[in-house]
Amino acid sequence: MEEMMETVVPQDDFDRNEQRYLREIELDGRASTEAKFGYAVCLVRCAHKQDIAKGIEILEELVEHHPEGRRDYLYYLALGEARMKNYSLALNYCKIFLEIEDNPQVKALQEYIQKRYDKDLKKGMAVAGGAVLVLGGILGLGMALAKNKNRRDN
Repeated sequence: MEEMMETVVPQDDFDRNEQRYLREIELDGRASTEAKFGYAVCLVRCAHKQDIAKGIEILEELVEHHPEGRRDYLYYLALGEARMKNYSLALNYCKIFLEIEDNPQVKALQEYIQKRYDKDLKKGMAVAGGAVLVLGGILGLGMALAKNKNRRDN
């Protein structure tokens, strides 16, 4: 599952899907559901957060207006949100998917997202704890220096 989360879409796949999407918009004023989905999947697998966010936006529109592909859209929404580190949203999309259909791939994604969420949470707590220790050390040093200065002044 980590490979799926970390692998960036090959440039030729991205280019092909983007060109189809843009060509359909140019010719018909809108893109087909298939073109939107292909482009959105490529976007959520990009390295840049703004591309991932655009893919999520397209997938959200697809979920809302095209319920026939909802399960696929939910999977890639979960993947995109996890790549953006929006773990609670990603887990929610997994939960909604699993209410529709029991799927081992989605369960594996859900477990992976939960582990990443827990890991990042612990990392954040460690950073916050370290910051508190540093702040406490600075305050302690400041108080000691002030106390030492008061002794010298008296």
